[in-house]
Amino acid sequence: MPSSGSIRGVTSQPQTPPVLPSTAVHLQAAIAAAQAGSRVPSLSAAVVRDGDVVWSGVRGTAVREGEDRRPTPDTQYRIGSLTKMLTAALVMQLVDEGVLDLADTVGKHVPEGPFAEATIRGLLSHAAGLPAEPAGPWWERSPGGSYEELAAANADASLVLSPGERHHYSNLSYAMLGRVVEGLCGAPWRDVLADRILVPLGMTRTTYDAVTPYADGYAVEALTGMLVAEPHQVTGAMAPAGQLWSTPADLCLWLAELARPTLLSDRVITAMTTPQSGDPDERGTESYGLGVRLPVAGERVLAGHGGSMPGFLAGAWVDRESGVGAVVLANTAYGLDVGGLPRTLIETVLAHEPVIVPEWTPTGELPDGVRELLGTWHWGHQPFTMAYDGKVLSLAADGGRAYRFAPAGADTWTGLSGYQLGETLRVVRREDGTISHLDIGTFCYTRIPYDPSVPIPGA
Repeated sequence: MPSSGSIRGVTSQPQTPPVLPSTAVHLQAAIAAAQAGSRVPSLSAAVVRDGDVVWSGVRGTAVREGEDRRPTPDTQYRIGSLTKMLTAALVMQLVDEGVLDLADTVGKHVPEGPFAEATIRGLLSHAAGLPAEPAGPWWERSPGGSYEELAAANADASLVLSPGERHHYSNLSYAMLGRVVEGLCGAPWRDVLADRILVPLGMTRTTYDAVTPYADGYAVEALTGMLVAEPHQVTGAMAPAGQLWSTPADLCLWLAELARPTLLSDRVITAMTTPQSGDPDERGTESYGLGVRLPVAGERVLAGHGGSMPGFLAGAWVDRESGVGAVVLANTAYGLDVGGLPRTLIETVLAHEPVIVPEWTPTGELPDGVRELLGTWHWGHQPFTMAYDGKVLSLAADGGRAYRFAPAGADTWTGLSGYQLGETLRVVRREDGTISHLDIGTFCYTRIPYDPSVPIPGA
């Protein structure tokens, strides 16, 4: 039966209300159509909103061989490459702590491995040009070995693209990142992940090995609809690319962290969800951050990842702006759209229960020096309007995006967005203390076009 519940803290009652019954019907219909249409043995899904699971649903009865029963919300499925998001979070924690730099080469931290010149940023964003898969047997279907064995097997491997040329998905990259984490932390990747990410976020049902209850992995014979069991291999050194098992509720905890971070810093989440590489074949519909895919979904950009392992498909995506996300896990080898179905669940919730924006409230008082900055300024002949929203200044041209600035000292403001992000707005005053002009990265903004009293080159 559909259900809801808290995923933060120990309370059994969610702080965020569950979806309305009328919305739940549409969500259940969506997963029912997907399970039947894609011939999925079993499927488990959940929706998160503002940090709480507000709906969950299951379909299908082929969860374990020889049994005929539906999964429960607590049933584990293998999540494949969703593991990469958590590996990336570990790496970015170390970057945030100053232990690691995104510009570091792998060879600085793992001198015994291949592709020593690849950068941490390049590996995280799949832009280092590494091969998609490691040399040797099909790793997802074979018993995994040690990193030393992986390094030896790939000692003579070469890049398939020049670094930074374009996005080229690489599972091998994440095995190398896992090794970097192990070297810096002095412990196996799986233990560091548990200590730094899983336990602090309360992800108790996300594990290295399957823990009962869990689903068996299947392929469906295309012409008969019969099930074929798929192998469950422990992936060894490739584990940071796709080893983990989890549940929809546990992965909702991770989506909540992506949307409203409590463990990772805002700086880390911003970096992870900032486009770093792209594939021109996608025609601008998707980019890749640092361990996170960023597909365009109408007017939204989602953050998350898809995943597969033999007999399993997984997808977890969140609209960071609204805080609404969805997870879909299934024990099937192919057919289910684990990008499209979570998107449908997100859009269904937002369509039937739109986000209510906070009420506008009047500005209480203006900080010193703000009022004299307000009004019209000119960049050459183009007029801009400076306004104050109660927290920051905004500078906008008619029909253009506003640049926002936060106070950074006397007559100094720091850009928060767009072209002016990180740039300094300096208020330049005359000898009598009145404002002459605004200087933003050497560009002069004046009260009248090309004010002759301001030293504007070429004016």
